[in-house]
Formats: sequence, structure tokens, C-alpha cells
Amino acid sequence: MEPLSELLSRGVEKIYPSREVLEKVLGQKKIRLYLGIDPTGSRLHLGHTIPLRKLQEFANLGHEAILLIGTGTVLVGDPSQRAGAREQIGEDEIQKNIATWRKQAEKILDFSKVQIKQNGDWLLKLTMKDLIKISANISAVQLFKRDMFQERLQRGDTVWAHEILYPLLQGYDSVVLDADLEIGGTDQTFNMLIGRELMQKMRGKEKFVLTVPMILGTDGKQMSKTSGNCVWLEDEPSEMYGKLMALPDEQVNSYLELATDLSPAELAQSQKLDPLAKKKLLSAAVVKMYHGDEKSRQAQKEFESVFSKGGVPEDAPVWKLTDLKKNLLEILVGRGVVKSKSEVRRLLDQGGITLNDRKLTDPETTLEKGVLKVGKRTFIKIE
Repeated sequence: MEPLSELLSRGVEKIYPSREVLEKVLGQKKIRLYLGIDPTGSRLHLGHTIPLRKLQEFANLGHEAILLIGTGTVLVGDPSQRAGAREQIGEDEIQKNIATWRKQAEKILDFSKVQIKQNGDWLLKLTMKDLIKISANISAVQLFKRDMFQERLQRGDTVWAHEILYPLLQGYDSVVLDADLEIGGTDQTFNMLIGRELMQKMRGKEKFVLTVPMILGTDGKQMSKTSGNCVWLEDEPSEMYGKLMALPDEQVNSYLELATDLSPAELAQSQKLDPLAKKKLLSAAVVKMYHGDEKSRQAQKEFESVFSKGGVPEDAPVWKLTDLKKNLLEILVGRGVVKSKSEVRRLLDQGGITLNDRKLTDPETTLEKGVLKVGKRTFIKIE
């Protein structure tokens, strides 16, 4: 497949106004494009990698690519696919969230070819006059027609005024950057099309919009940090491998196409594999991308030893029984194995904590020597 053809087909949901028009432009000149991500969390997951990978593909072909961190828009909070308003975020949390982003994104992006910008550099300097000028280009009726706003209103819930501003501010990024193309997930279509309209009205220029598909989380629902169903780029190799092996069978094909570098021929060949072999191919490929070939092989070997043969990981942490003076609930939270006491109780209710293969149900349980298993992939040796 030709590079341009694959660029505009693999991992692409839709192109506005059309693929044919964009393909013609790309055949004539290099363009400026960007991907915007709001720093609502400190970690990037596989869902983030889909538009990041597409951004790098354009950069590899010599186009001017920009990763735009939404240090301004995040203060408003993107209402996309939200049943209610986002909690507003402070400056300290924003800086904390983006502190490790470059290191994580470097697993995908070549920053010698991709620029980093922050939209707080211009959005936070807007005057009332500027905001009125921007808003005068988009009707309030158009903004209120947004699906999630209509759903909230039908339920009798509130749509807050600052949420209406979000697509205007995101759209204004396109105007400031004088962008030819914006990349984003399908959840960002409304915001990006508002930006396209602003470009037409404020600069008299076309802006293309390229949407990429969104993969579901490990539980089959939308991938998000609040759901705890993410495959994080910072996950340890064995954890990443285990999460991918636990995916529902029906999600594996989309992960193979969107989250790996497998060639079209390799993807076609993968369709001949049985579900287990296909998951192993996926898991090994993804772990190799973010941790290297050797770590990928080790993760596969450990998974087969632990989950196929009932073993315990060689690098499982060891706790001394004499040091465990508190009950199960306090120990797991205190040692950072589980984030909260409510999470421990949920795992206990679901039979997700065992000691020597015996399901534990009482949060007051006193531990004994053996193997403690928390969830599907955490093993602790108690001596």
C-alpha cells in the first residue's frame, strides 16, 4: 500500500470535507496539522496512542506536525461524552499532569519532527473583546444542539455556560495555529468542526478534520482513567501483557489494527489464528513497542507460567509475616497494592482476593504464610 493511501485509510474513521480533497492537497504541498490533548491526567493510555501515531505518520512524510497540550482548554473541561460537567482543574494539577507527558509521548513521537505547544499561551491572554469576536461566528443554537447537551436537558440536568465555551476555545486553536488539518478521536468531531467553521469565517480558509476510531477499555466500555480499564503506556511489561490477554475476543481485531505496527499482510494473516493465538500476537506486539523485544518475551513466558500453569511470577514481591501487624484492608491500602479501602471491599465481594487459593471475604482477615493474589495479576509471597 502506498504511504499516502495508508496514511488516509488505516486508523481513520472519517475525513472532512472528504478524503479525496485532502489527498489532492497532500499531493501538492506540505501542510501544518495538529493534535490537541487536554491534560486531565498524568498518564497516557493506548487510546491516546491512536491519534498520536497518526500525527507521527504525517510528520514522517515531512508535514509540520504539532502536539498541542490544552493547558487553556482544560480549565474549562471538555464536555464531550460527559453525562455531567467535569470537575474544574487547578494550575498545580495541570503542571503535575504534564510533567511526564513528553517522556511518555516519546515512546510514539519523534520530537525532532513534532513540535509541542500549549494553548494556554494564547487562550489565557484573550480579552473580553476577543471572546466576543470569536463567539460572534457561531450561533448559540448550534452549540446547544450538541447531543450530550440535549440528553442532559431531556433528563432535566444542567448545561453550564462555561461548557458552551469549550468548542469555541478549542476551535480557536485552529485559527491561532493557522492549521490545515486537525486530528482527533471521534468524540472530538463536534469541537473540531466548530474549529473548521471558525477557520472559514475568521481566516477565509479550509481546515480539514481527520477523526480516528476509539478503542474500548479492558472491560469493553469506553477507555478512561476513571473507569480503571486502561492499558497505560507506563504499565510494567507483565501487567500490560496480562491486560491485553484479558481483552474480550471481539476487541482484539481493532487493537491489532489501531495499536500495533503490524503490516497489512500480517494483519490479514492474523485473521487465520484462533482467538488465543491472536491475543498472544497482540500482547507481544504491543509490549515490544513500549518495552522492547526482550521484555516482551519475558512477559509472555511469565504469563504462560503464571496463568496457564498456575505458577507465581519470579519477581513477585515478598512480605515478611512478622511485619504484617495490621488487617488485610489496612495492609493492602497502606502498601499501595490497592488505591482505596472501598476498592479492597469491592474485590473481596467479587472474590478477587485469595490466599493460598482460598477466597477471602473479610476485610479484617489476618494474613498467614503463602501466596496472596489480588485481582488477576498481582501476586505477593508471604514468608
